[in-house]
Amino acid sequence: MKNLKIIRWKQRFENFEKSFLLLKEYSKIENPSKVERAGGIQFFEMSFELAWKVLKDYLESEGFEVKSPKATLKQAFQSGIIEDGYLWMDGLDDRNLTVHTYDESTAEEMELKIKNKYYFILEKLYLKLKDEL
Repeated sequence: MKNLKIIRWKQRFENFEKSFLLLKEYSKIENPSKVERAGGIQFFEMSFELAWKVLKDYLESEGFEVKSPKATLKQAFQSGIIEDGYLWMDGLDDRNLTVHTYDESTAEEMELKIKNKYYFILEKLYLKLKDEL
């Protein structure tokens, strides 16, 4: 059973990696158009969703039982897999907001948060898990 859980987090990581690399490309765009900004926000949403899910799968492969995104992030922080738990929780809240709300001022605010905060925590997770493979 443990081997199946290890395989599962590695498979999930592959999906996270694809999404994260798209977010990485977006983060390099200095003055995105409205369409590029909307795409970047979508890449953030996908990357963040897959990040907490790969964390969940990883934690389960280590013997932890977590059910929700918040519980997953808390356990990942306590286990030292991620740093800055508050920023991860803020990212979860913002990801939930962007999924349900779209207006130009929110999009512009999210662009700054993604490029200045959330991209970097996702990158740290990406690099950490890439090393685990």
